[in-house]
Amino acid sequence: MTTTDRRALLTAGLSAAAAAALAGCTSDDPGPRKPTSAEVGAERVARAEAALRLRAVTASRTLLNRYDAALAAHPALAPRLTPLRRSAAAHAKALAEGGTPVAPVTAPASPKPTASTAPPTPPVATDPRAALRDLAGAAREASAVHTAALSTAPPEYARLLASVAAAGAAQACLLTEGARA
Repeated sequence: MTTTDRRALLTAGLSAAAAAALAGCTSDDPGPRKPTSAEVGAERVARAEAALRLRAVTASRTLLNRYDAALAAHPALAPRLTPLRRSAAAHAKALAEGGTPVAPVTAPASPKPTASTAPPTPPVATDPRAALRDLAGAAREASAVHTAALSTAPPEYARLLASVAAAGAAQACLLTEGARA
């Protein structure tokens, strides 16, 4: 065999090896899989439920913060407000439990707010009666948020929201009764 034949044979062998190696690097995979319409729909429902839960928890935590502020400003109201505050804390905890984390099947839309982004607590009135009226208004607002969410909530969560909304309305009534005395 001549040198030219050896070179040709070596070149052909290397070319065949390179072609085999490159063939192993390619695949029939077309790239990332597109989600099905059912997956996109399920994600949309899960995101809507997560947003609903976030609004409900934020409303309850805002009310809880209002109770804390009123108790700090008017310690004499503690015997009256402490049981109601405990109830508001239990509601906030119950509303936050059981949420399903959403794993995106599509590109994320935008950054998600967290429940810790509750608005700052407004100042508490210096007059205890006015503070009770303000707290009653906050309980009514939280109750209204929970009531508004009923029509779009899943059944189990809707029952919880209805109970919490009713309790908030009762708290508003109890707080208003005391403000008149």
